Amino acid sequence: MYAFVARQAIFDHDANVFGYELLFRDGEQNCYPDNIDPDEATSKLITGSHLALGVEEITFGKPAFINFHTDTLLYRFPTSLNPQHVFVEIVETVEVNEAMVAACKHIHNLGYQIVLDDHDFSAKWDPLLPFVSYVKVDIESMDISSIKLNLPRLKQAGFKLIAERVETAEQLTSCAELGFDYFQGYFFAKPEVMRNKNIPSSKLVMLELMRATSNKYFDFDEVSSIIERDVAISYMLLRFINNPLVNKRYKINTLKHALNYMGEVEIKKFIALVALANMGQTKSPELIHLSLVRAKFCELLAKTKRQYEDPPTGFLLGLFSMLDALLDQNMDQLMNKIPLDEDLKQALCGRQNELREYLSLARACEFGIWAKIDEHCDVLQLDRNLVNGLFNQAISWGKEMVLALKP
Repeated sequence: MYAFVARQAIFDHDANVFGYELLFRDGEQNCYPDNIDPDEATSKLITGSHLALGVEEITFGKPAFINFHTDTLLYRFPTSLNPQHVFVEIVETVEVNEAMVAACKHIHNLGYQIVLDDHDFSAKWDPLLPFVSYVKVDIESMDISSIKLNLPRLKQAGFKLIAERVETAEQLTSCAELGFDYFQGYFFAKPEVMRNKNIPSSKLVMLELMRATSNKYFDFDEVSSIIERDVAISYMLLRFINNPLVNKRYKINTLKHALNYMGEVEIKKFIALVALANMGQTKSPELIHLSLVRAKFCELLAKTKRQYEDPPTGFLLGLFSMLDALLDQNMDQLMNKIPLDEDLKQALCGRQNELREYLSLARACEFGIWAKIDEHCDVLQLDRNLVNGLFNQAISWGKEMVLALKP
């Protein structure tokens, strides 16, 4: 038995991550496990041996919004879960009756925050509202006029409002104006402007550095000359390589020392990583973190497929997968500025090949689209248990790298 876990960020008005919705899939079912035996209750699935990472590890200690279904809510709610870290999300398929109202009251009295998912403003949910703290609204499935009519009432009653499926900057602005407090979706992962937007000179230096490190043959003199033009990046590189999360043994004082210590492939990876983080300083930190998770995940997939390449294609694939959003540029135009392998370019630009399957599998894992995960595993001939483990590894590594890259 195993479990997949997907994670979707929930942001505040300043694009800071407030929490994460976690989606689980039991290995024997294609959904969240409602009818597992009592001795395999939800708490065991979430925090026990079936999940390689604990809830707090996945969410960086931020609130975890977890979907709960009727059976778990009524009969075996996992009280071992920490109410400071776990928010109970009641899905729209739950039937509202006396037993459910009593269960929600009990859970509320235990100190858990209750979230009403996919609220449609129907009066049938009213009996649960006294125990609810957060209300989610799917802005794609609800009519805008209905949202405008009903949201003020919920706002006035003191509920925190979360807009789901916010995919563009325009939708984010609109939802903020409507009165939503938090936002869930991939609006941060899409370019804001695709036309006539110049890349700042500082980011051009970073692109140049990434171009140099993506070549098959590493030109140390060229890389050194690029770095010497930017004191900040020189400092950032040395601080990064001396971070205990990356290097616990030796004090490294020069890039040449770093190259000798790490080897060409690793130096290429970390220079590309630091350059990307530098370019993303004005963007949501979650965009950088997601790029890091994808980088590690795609690298692990490539190694599983016995693709040990220089430059590290899988790593660069994941790391560069959101370069368009970081620079607000069209991906095809960006690929003309970096001499990447042709298969890698094609995958980043959306053309179908094996590398594109890696990215598609990563995205399916992020969204918790279980059928797509199965489909891509079949295409790549990869074991689902293995893929789940690789994705968990990538989440942990991404967290470590975010800490290592902090100023």
